[in-house]
Amino acid sequence: MSSIVRSIFREYDIRGIYKEELNEKSVKLIGYHLGQKIGGDKVVAIGYDARSHSPQLRDYLTSGLNRAGCKVLDMGMVATPVNYYSNYIEFDGVTTDASIMITGSHNPSEYNGFKITMDRSPFFGDDIYNLGDEIVANSDMDIADDTTKTEIDVKSPYIEYMVNSFAHLEGMSSKIVIDGGNGVVDTVITDIFDALKLNYRGLYLEPDGTFPNHHPDPSVEKNLVDIKEALAKDGDIAFAYDGDADRIAVLTHKHNIKGDQMALLYAMKMQNPTIIGEVKCSQVMYDELEKRGAKTIMYKTGHSNLKVKMRETGADLACEVSGHIFFKHRYFGYDDAIYATLRMLELIHDGIDLDREIDSLPEVFSTEEIKVETTESEKFLIIDKVKEMLQNPPPYLHKIISIIDVDGVRIEFEHGWGLVRASNTTPVLVTRFESTDEKLAKEYEDSINRLILDAKEEIGKI
Repeated sequence: MSSIVRSIFREYDIRGIYKEELNEKSVKLIGYHLGQKIGGDKVVAIGYDARSHSPQLRDYLTSGLNRAGCKVLDMGMVATPVNYYSNYIEFDGVTTDASIMITGSHNPSEYNGFKITMDRSPFFGDDIYNLGDEIVANSDMDIADDTTKTEIDVKSPYIEYMVNSFAHLEGMSSKIVIDGGNGVVDTVITDIFDALKLNYRGLYLEPDGTFPNHHPDPSVEKNLVDIKEALAKDGDIAFAYDGDADRIAVLTHKHNIKGDQMALLYAMKMQNPTIIGEVKCSQVMYDELEKRGAKTIMYKTGHSNLKVKMRETGADLACEVSGHIFFKHRYFGYDDAIYATLRMLELIHDGIDLDREIDSLPEVFSTEEIKVETTESEKFLIIDKVKEMLQNPPPYLHKIISIIDVDGVRIEFEHGWGLVRASNTTPVLVTRFESTDEKLAKEYEDSINRLILDAKEEIGKI
């Protein structure tokens, strides 16, 4: 058997390549040690995505959980938000203590992984790293096959919940286009749309873990070519989803509406809400929400971080630019692209013109996320060095108004900002820049790139 690869234990989840890193030995051990943390005689619900190896990983995981004394419930192929929903309902009088979603999300088809929820909270960060340490230190344990499990239906109550919650949308006339990316969104979404008698057309809805039509990441423009064409031909609004349906893209004839812009739209139907954004969100979002009576909080990137912060603050909504949208307002506080779709349709139903609202926002010039390649060992050292250098800023930087270091470094200038943070999942630095002036946005980018290079040079001297 191959050895356990420590790098599969990441900030937000466990993720790796099937057979090479996620194999019988490693996944059985993950199941056993997770089961130990959840506690014997506890109930764990498992669901999985469309990848061909997901059922095999389900069986390995089940064997480990059973060895730890857990009771395993199997919900089959589901979307990640449906998996999360299992934590809020009963199954023949039994409630779950934890859920595990087997998914590689938007990664290539050879990847898979585990998103873990315990007591309705994400299991992440140090908990995952410590789990990895335990498994590496105790990797000689043999676990026999034991796939004893009870099949459960989570999809039907989830569909019923959505149909009841959005019954007022029944028969809505808008022509909707949806792109499933051959992920798992259509394990439920067309059932919901059909029950609501919505007028929709679907692309690539058949779950297929080889993703034959395009990569299932709607935050990348090239993956939206087909849905944009379908929308232009015969549609009013379009939605695209990632592989496990916890991220959404919203498209009109004029705009690809980013997650921070979505937050502004959703907040229009909330009374003085508290809204959390990540460090990559536009300053326009924070400023406009505050003008409209909302309270805003800037926090770390990452779905687990935002869920925990929502619970801590009682926030109504949280967002990531990439399309993770979290509703506590009228919902449960986790990221659900299907629920976000229905809330966006509700805005249209209530007469809100999405394009007009986006067009009315102050104009800014912002970059997409720009990735700077580095190494796992160097990326956090660079961030620390950048923070140190900013205590006495070099003269090539524009005048600094403030520095926000909740996640990497967000440098606020007079007319915009620049961000540099270490990715928690890959060996890269992530940068983003924004200004009310296009020339200044480029100057911010150039000067912070120079700052990164200077930081790397300083580290090299140590």
